[in-house]
Amino acid sequence: MKGLEIAREYWAEYGLPMLKDQFPEVLPYLAAGLCGSGSECFGFDDEVSRDHDFEPGFCLFLPGEDVVDRRTAFLLERAYAKLPREFMGLKRSLMQPVGGARKGVIRTEDFFRDKLGTADGDMTLQMWLTIPESYLAEAVNGEIFYDGYGEVTRIRAALAAYPEDIRRKRLAGSLLLMAQSGQYNYRRCLQHGESGAAQLAVAEFVRNAMNVFFLLNRTYQPYYKWAFRALRQLPLFTLDAELLEYLLTTGNDTEAGDEFTPSLAEAKYDVMEGICADVIDELQNQQLTEAICGDLEKHAYSVNDGITDAGIRNLHILAAV
Repeated sequence: MKGLEIAREYWAEYGLPMLKDQFPEVLPYLAAGLCGSGSECFGFDDEVSRDHDFEPGFCLFLPGEDVVDRRTAFLLERAYAKLPREFMGLKRSLMQPVGGARKGVIRTEDFFRDKLGTADGDMTLQMWLTIPESYLAEAVNGEIFYDGYGEVTRIRAALAAYPEDIRRKRLAGSLLLMAQSGQYNYRRCLQHGESGAAQLAVAEFVRNAMNVFFLLNRTYQPYYKWAFRALRQLPLFTLDAELLEYLLTTGNDTEAGDEFTPSLAEAKYDVMEGICADVIDELQNQQLTEAICGDLEKHAYSVNDGITDAGIRNLHILAAV
């Protein structure tokens, strides 16, 4: 059973009954669920995941002290600590994981401030442009089982996806870097005999292609070690995940000399061109570009030109990447 299911069952069997019995007057102001850091919050946990920080439990979110005071928060912490330590063959640890508590009693404002730097999810333009995408993913992943007060659900809904102008800005920058690394620099690096630089170009292409895939799917990309797993579950570009892995895990064999010769490297270049073509098709499907060509760089600038806010549009095209 996945960690998210275990958390839901633990909440239903022990958490909710405890609150109804001991804190009925506070229950309408609380929220419970599982979200944040950890593979189980994304549904990516497996047997390997259970070697650390994997235990039964849930997040119990509290509003500010003006609604739930410190003493009540302390009593809730103590009651949570007394819940059964074993459930479905798993044991709760007496020690907090590195980086602080991922389950238990948490102030809503502390959770979102830790992920985003803002207590209420109200994001400034600079924050939208610079906060690592994986932190946004952790702010809205998982599941909320109960939300009597509605605060956690409201904040998560407001953060569910990038505002359109921000999405376009991030998309434009990643498209430009895709074009530079894949359509242009990869071949030139090999022609110069720079095989290491060529592989860096491949990695840069893959990294930015993944950024583009998640942006075109209107969802946040998680931390890099889960990015491929998340990519395989997206509605768009699912098959391209295998092609990106192919690019990263194969060599760049080419014959010696100044001329770029047909080889494995040529095949990889063709794959990159094919991925660029897929991206251009989807840009046109979503009416994000007015360019009519196979040059991804021109589409990058067209996407940027479509930003409605002049302040965002006039920032450097790479400002969000």
